[in-house]
Amino acid sequence: MLAETKFAAEPLASPALGEPYLLTPGPLTTAYSVKQAMLRDWGSWDGDFRGMTADMRRRLLALTGDTRGEFDCVPMQGSGSFCVEAMLGSFVPRDGKVLVLANGAYGLRAAQTMQYLGRAYTLIDKGDYLPPRGDEVAAALEADPAITHVIAIHCETSSGILNPLAEIAEAAHAKGRKLLVDSMSAFGAVALDVNEIRYEAMVSSANKCIEGVPGFGFIIARKSELEAAKGRSHSLSLDVHAQWAHMNKTGQWRYTPPTHVVAAFLEALRQHEAEGGVAGRGARYTRNRDVMVAGMRDLGFETLLGDRWLSPIIVTFFNPAHANFAFDRFYELMKDKGFIIYPGKLTAVDSFRVGCIGQMDEHVMRRVVEAAAFSLHEMGVDTAAPPAAALAERAKLAA
Repeated sequence: MLAETKFAAEPLASPALGEPYLLTPGPLTTAYSVKQAMLRDWGSWDGDFRGMTADMRRRLLALTGDTRGEFDCVPMQGSGSFCVEAMLGSFVPRDGKVLVLANGAYGLRAAQTMQYLGRAYTLIDKGDYLPPRGDEVAAALEADPAITHVIAIHCETSSGILNPLAEIAEAAHAKGRKLLVDSMSAFGAVALDVNEIRYEAMVSSANKCIEGVPGFGFIIARKSELEAAKGRSHSLSLDVHAQWAHMNKTGQWRYTPPTHVVAAFLEALRQHEAEGGVAGRGARYTRNRDVMVAGMRDLGFETLLGDRWLSPIIVTFFNPAHANFAFDRFYELMKDKGFIIYPGKLTAVDSFRVGCIGQMDEHVMRRVVEAAAFSLHEMGVDTAAPPAAALAERAKLAA
């Protein structure tokens, strides 16, 4: 069973404009004060905005546990995938080779990025959800001395699995290779302490666990790696070293920054700190997951993953086997009740996903379960039990 977590005392405020909750892994439901922070205009060259950028970089670095000043933070315009491409294109030498660990869409996207970059890579593809393990990584690195880097997805939101990053990092470091981490949907709620997990660089995005809005991401990397990245990038606008050097020299972004998004993100960072940082934010999301999963299981739904692998970010459920169940109809009924859920990404069986992150708490998650129960009733579905094929697929993970 999932571990019991602390009960939330006071409910969080509902969306002020009455919009549906976004039960997705980002963009997500944000606090009204975060939205309000975007009402003022800022000059990207102005000293006040440069101060905001510096404050943001400092606050993000503090979340990594870097007390020795070995890392720096480089914000980068665009979506999370922009930042992943920037990281790979800047930190992997043109004669380097990357071991890509994939168990879902985002690992495969990293491999596709390497194809576009025209740089060597090899792939461990575990399918829809099986976790890449440390011993597999060690064996692959032993077999191929040309591999210089490993890229791992911290939380693969295709399935909701929290990958075993610590053992992957240990394997990579033991073999003298460099680990790059896509922590897009986990950073800020799941610990990624540089003193506990060895990595050279990681990326995340403003519109994930910090609970900001879309518009930029950020790369946190060792300064030694940033220095070595000079001249490596395939791209003018995605050159992490150039962005870093320019920011450190002038305090400004090289090209027009999303000023309103930065202002919103700073407010989100203040709220994150007030909630207790990574531990506090992670505890709320974990409680969201536990309450929601327990309620959905009571309705007969089954999770793709066993409790060991469930992340506090997003959870995949099998579609019910009942003949009256149709996901598109279920989606619309849930939206009518104020909740936008996520379609599944599995190829073997039909599924859907429910996110646990954003300005939501366990009180909201109880309402999610109630909405699911009413929606099933309206569809004439009296049991949410999945087909036998889905349970057989899940047995592969247990094995």
